[in-house]
Amino acid sequence: MALDQSTTAAALEINALKKSYGAVEVLKDVNVSMAPGEFLVLVGPSGCGKSTLLNCIAGLEEITSGELKIGGRDVTNEPPKDRDIAMVFQSYALYPTMTVAENIGFGMKIRKVPAEKAKAKIDEVAKLLQIDHLLDRQPSQLSGGQRQRVAMGRALVREPKLFLFDEPLSNLDAKLRVEMRAEIKRLHKTTGASIVYVTHDQIEAMTLATRIVVLKGGIVQQIGTPHEIYDRPTNTFVADFMGTPPMNLMPATVTKKGLLLGDQEVDMGKGWGDRKLPEQVIAGIRPEHVFVASDKADLRLRPEMVEHTGAESFVLFRLAGKPFLAKLPGRFDEDAPGELELEIDRAAVNLFDATTGMRIDS
Repeated sequence: MALDQSTTAAALEINALKKSYGAVEVLKDVNVSMAPGEFLVLVGPSGCGKSTLLNCIAGLEEITSGELKIGGRDVTNEPPKDRDIAMVFQSYALYPTMTVAENIGFGMKIRKVPAEKAKAKIDEVAKLLQIDHLLDRQPSQLSGGQRQRVAMGRALVREPKLFLFDEPLSNLDAKLRVEMRAEIKRLHKTTGASIVYVTHDQIEAMTLATRIVVLKGGIVQQIGTPHEIYDRPTNTFVADFMGTPPMNLMPATVTKKGLLLGDQEVDMGKGWGDRKLPEQVIAGIRPEHVFVASDKADLRLRPEMVEHTGAESFVLFRLAGKPFLAKLPGRFDEDAPGELELEIDRAAVNLFDATTGMRIDS
């Protein structure tokens, strides 16, 4: 079942969108453009405005100013029913007295789609979602993951211009969330649907998105692919929010040779002296870019705590007066005396302005 995304118009365009509740500005000048077939994830901490933005796209919230287009059509002042969207909620919102088939087909019944055509569509979607054996059951007889599939099926039979997912996996346990993430990714690949997906879980964002919109305080912090967001965060907020565990953000002094982190200097190699950098910066180093030194050590640090996760260990040190985490293979004895010699991947070090927190690319 492939959805028609042949139109050249953007699946979604948001221009200078603002949303206020009285004097409180919740969304501030949001600009997003989304191509047909994209999987766009809105991510950020609680209260950042991501669900409000989704509700504005859906027409469930009236925007204060700005413009909103879906499939090239201005829907800024259109009611939800006229926006050609389908929404999948966190709560599933299934009718308890209806069967799975009746829940999936309810919208088509309201629209008076011929029964034979509706049944064919229900069967097609149920097979795609692997719930065709559950069509005669009621929601109370289903697991959480099966209920979410039914909710997705009800949206899929619409074949809208845009699918909106509002934290659909937050009610599921950890194992089921992983399974449903894979299911949603497979569904997107199979159908080519245009999806806007809200989550506070940055792992969901990284694994599902073709592009991510990171929000904080109603302001878009960065828009980019998962790799761009992870490898080249635009500021210290994005660097800290995206990644589990988060990036180490260390105050550093720029020297002729490299970076002075506390009382330890890291030689940043050839060409470092040609860069025009402020004297004080924040060095961003991801835990997986720290290694046990095989030759010359960049850092000598004493482990303070070790968390074993099986094949690897998270080893906590203290550097420049701040916690410094390394993700190292194997197991380490946290009671072993002495310091550990470490090296870092210099090419993966991010630099941020010590005052503004913004990325330095010079």
